[in-house]
Amino acid sequence: MRTTERAAAPPAPPAVTSDAAVIRDALGVGVAVGLSGFAFGVTAAGAGLGLLQTCALSLLVFTGASQFALVGALAAGGNPLTAAAGAFFLGARNAFYGLRLSAVLGYRSTVKPLAAHWVIDETSAVTLAQPDRRTARLGFTVAGLTLYTLWNLTTLAGALGAEALGDTEAWGLDAAGPAVFLALLAPMPKDTVERVAAGLAVVLVLVTLPLLPTGVPVLAAALAAPAVLLVRGRRERAPEAGTARESGAVPSGTGGTTARPDGTRPRGTATGEDRV
Repeated sequence: MRTTERAAAPPAPPAVTSDAAVIRDALGVGVAVGLSGFAFGVTAAGAGLGLLQTCALSLLVFTGASQFALVGALAAGGNPLTAAAGAFFLGARNAFYGLRLSAVLGYRSTVKPLAAHWVIDETSAVTLAQPDRRTARLGFTVAGLTLYTLWNLTTLAGALGAEALGDTEAWGLDAAGPAVFLALLAPMPKDTVERVAAGLAVVLVLVTLPLLPTGVPVLAAALAAPAVLLVRGRRERAPEAGTARESGAVPSGTGGTTARPDGTRPRGTATGEDRV
């Protein structure tokens, strides 16, 4: 007996990314962002940090935006503890990246502490864009090595250049840090919720800047994200509650009653139409 059913189509093969393409993309990200270390070196020198202090921040901290936040608060005369707290909370996002990358990369426990030092925005983006573990490890390694090397070399060059120039404020180089920081953050908001959160954070900073000590407005701006998520959650739950009330699943609380098995209502009750 012949079957009339068609044979099922074979599953499509998984996408394959060549090593050359992974290396090219990882190098592009590493070079583009690594050169920003020059601006950090200039900004740190302008904030009063010495050459060794500036280079130690890039070597040991290596968080980019958090480094700019720290030296920016110090340059504005903020309390060192407040500046460090702002930088810490800004860099805490890397811990969440690490949770995801740990499963993707699958490194041994002896390698994880070393790899964790390279877990930042850019290496996470390159790694998560790969289709399998082998290319993910390749992208992470190339991007991390390129970025770490260039960032530290350009930090050194920026700090030395700032010392040679003298007063960085006279050259307007004190604005380099905030400018680079905004340039890194601007492309990140992708949807309406993220854009609203970013806009609210800007408003919070502008409102609290003349009222709070230096560095604290940055911490206040962090409240924008949970506030926007809370409002969005309430707006999403509101239509569901309204639909449930219309279907009778949830009593409206405005005089609704339970009908008897025979369809009649208990004595002394009235519907909305009866009351009208």
